[in-house]
Amino acid sequence: MIHTGEEASPDEESYDLVIGLLFLVDQIDPALKFLDLALKSGYTLSTSVFSDCVRVCVNAGRLDTLMSIIKRCKAMDQNKALCPPWGLSTYISDVAVEADHSKLAYYGLEFLVQWIVRGKSAQPSLLLSVDEGLAIAALGTAARTCSAPLLKAAWEILNRSLRDKRLPSPESYLAKIHAFAALGELRFAFRALHELESAYGNPESDEDTEIFSPFSSLNPLVRACSKGGFSKLDEVYFQLENLSRANPPYKSVAAFNCIILGCSNIWDLDRAFQTFEAIQKTFDLTPDIHSFNALMSAFGKMKQTFEASNVFAHMANSGVKPNEKSYSLLVDAHLINRDTKSALGVVKDMMLAGYSPSKETLRKLRRRCVREFDVDGEEEVRSLFQQLNYRMDGEYRRGILFGLQYSTEFV
Repeated sequence: MIHTGEEASPDEESYDLVIGLLFLVDQIDPALKFLDLALKSGYTLSTSVFSDCVRVCVNAGRLDTLMSIIKRCKAMDQNKALCPPWGLSTYISDVAVEADHSKLAYYGLEFLVQWIVRGKSAQPSLLLSVDEGLAIAALGTAARTCSAPLLKAAWEILNRSLRDKRLPSPESYLAKIHAFAALGELRFAFRALHELESAYGNPESDEDTEIFSPFSSLNPLVRACSKGGFSKLDEVYFQLENLSRANPPYKSVAAFNCIILGCSNIWDLDRAFQTFEAIQKTFDLTPDIHSFNALMSAFGKMKQTFEASNVFAHMANSGVKPNEKSYSLLVDAHLINRDTKSALGVVKDMMLAGYSPSKETLRKLRRRCVREFDVDGEEEVRSLFQQLNYRMDGEYRRGILFGLQYSTEFV
């Protein structure tokens, strides 16, 4: 029919029939060839053929091809309204997010938004919503691929799904902060931090305080602040200073903690200490556990163990209870100065306080004891490994190295 010319050229129904049959017998390449011809001819694709194309391409892992077809359909007036079923749209989004394919994930979320809008305007209305985990995964993909459109689409579909019945979870806000930080949009990242503080700003347990920890949850924001060196950190500080004088004012200890740890990351002890002092003196806020920990990290990296110990003591005197991270940072500060005995003493105090040292902390302590020939300290660390049911890795390989017999017989 194609070669006969205009007298018997295939129409839309002919293309739909042939393409559908080829997809049915898994002849993907010929089907895509005729699909390309149909689009070039300006024909309208049927919903069934479009859905078959989507399903086959996703199952075959041909995500780039599918993204190109969807993009071409979006550019045509007669095909831009095509939308696969709800379940298939969710499947597209899941697969695209898992593969970190930001463009296809964006199209998948766009299809889901169309279904939500249609369901809301139907009579009777059909309230559709996506799982919050899918939105969080999409935000993670937006962060890894630096995709601003996907970030916007993921947050929009999350708000549409929640329908103002409840707030997004802390993980959703943290994923949004991570995405903005990866994009370098620090102004929007701190705005998202403000939203997180407004929603979950009164932690009731140690687990809840980890939401605002610059060492874990907010570490992507810390890395983004320190990426540009001291100039970027100063820029962020002055922006926060201006926001503190705005109406209404915005003052955040968590935001300043990110700056302190960012200064620690670039080994700028003076800026870290000045920012810590400004929390109370300039902004009339009270430093929290993460503020002290960030300052201890800065002192420890600069081998100022005495000052780090003073910060630890000042923290306890201020009524702030040290957490596991506080003890671990103090252990690291002693190990940097090769003081294994003091580090062991901190580990014992840590256990008396009800915290268990991590396996990584004990591994670093044992390694330092071996290098300093502290046999007694190594034996104590060994007993701690056994007491905490930690497995000592690398013993066999280390034994082989120390047991090598060197000889000049073959020289």
